Parts: sequence; C-alpha cells; structure tokens
Amino acid sequence: MNPEISIVIPVCNEAENVGPLAEEIAIALKGRAFEILFVDDGSTDDTAAAVLRAREKVPQVRLLRHSFRSGQSAAVTTGVKHARAEWVGTLDGDGQNDPADLPKLMAARLDPANADVVLIQGHRVTRKDTSFRRLQSRIANAVRSCLLGDGTPDTGCGIKLMHRASYLELPKFDHMHRFLPALFQRAGGRVISVPVNHRPRARGTSKYGMLDRLWVGIVDIGGVMWLRRRYKPGLAVREE
Repeated sequence: MNPEISIVIPVCNEAENVGPLAEEIAIALKGRAFEILFVDDGSTDDTAAAVLRAREKVPQVRLLRHSFRSGQSAAVTTGVKHARAEWVGTLDGDGQNDPADLPKLMAARLDPANADVVLIQGHRVTRKDTSFRRLQSRIANAVRSCLLGDGTPDTGCGIKLMHRASYLELPKFDHMHRFLPALFQRAGGRVISVPVNHRPRARGTSKYGMLDRLWVGIVDIGGVMWLRRRYKPGLAVREE
C-alpha cells in the first residue's frame, strides 16, 4: 500500500540535521502513512551514515545517494521519481523549515476549493535569516514576480506539497526548484501559497553563496520566460 505522503529532503553535508529532522517529521505526521526520502547529493561528511542511524528510530526513512554533487533541483527530482505517494512534500535539509507545517499543507490540499491545485507553496511570513539575506530575497521575489507574473510571494521557501505526476511532466533544469510556481502554471496547473513558520539554522552552515544565487537567478528567469512564451497549455483534446 502506498503512503499518503512522501517527504523528499535534498541534503549535502547536513549530518547534524538529518536525525532531528526525521524525528520532527515523524511527530508531525503521527497517525498517517508516510515515507521520508533523504537524497544525499554528493556529501563529503557522514550525512549518509547519519541517515541510516535516523532510520533506526524512524523506519519510514529511505536513503538515496548521488555519486557526485548534482544540485538541489536534481536531488529533488531524484526523490520525486522514487517517491511512492501521489503527493510529495519537500523540505530543505538545514532544519529551517518546520515539519509541523506539513499537516497544514495537507489540509489545504483536501479543501474542496483547491481540488484543481497541483502545488501548495509555503510562504515564510517571518523569516529567521540575516537582514542582508532577507533584503536579497525581497528583491529577488519582486523581480521574479514582475517578470513571470506567478502571483507567488515566496518561491524560495523549501516547504512545498506537490502532485507527483504533474511535477514529473515539468521541464527539468538546474535551479528549477526556485521557479516551480511558474512552471506548474505554464503547464496549466493552479498554485496556492500557505503561510508557514521559519526557523534560524541551529546546526551546520549554508551551502549557497549570495552572488552565485543572484547571477543564477537572473539567467534562469530569462530561461523560464522563454519557456512560457513557447508553450500554450490547456489545449482541448477529445477522444472519439
């Protein structure tokens, strides 16, 4: 029997975080059928061993490993491909997303008004980051929203709930996880945002540089705009 929800977590050198995160997810989803897929994206520490230790306490844990570092989007795609549930939740591996918000996203999916929704995106209303990082995020979200018109206030939030089959039909490219609302909308799906909690990083260090994010974001926005202009969803198909 397939689980009700699969949780995919891309991790790279997050050995200190995987155990506590697995236990928090198990508490948040107590009484539900679930699985947790940690995708180790070429870690050079003992992240993989930490995941296996976490499985001793949380048997729903699964470990998938990349032979070399491929990026967060590739890790998410690996997890979604191997997920068993129809709906897949994602969390960042740094512990800043709160697993206690997962039931809230699941409840939003079950609302009859959201029957046609394919992506439920978390919105970090109160971010626990540095002032510079919050400023950078506000600028990036404003530029992206203006150019793509995706109507999503916080596409960078790692906690999401998405329809697995719909995700697998999206075009795949590096850093695509930052543009999922626009990509789902391009395919004709509806996206909603739900306010979620955000926490300061308690363990480990960030793996991303600010300048790298800025440059990649500029390049990728142009690519997503190109994709949107060259695809028209919603064609009516009738079988006779």
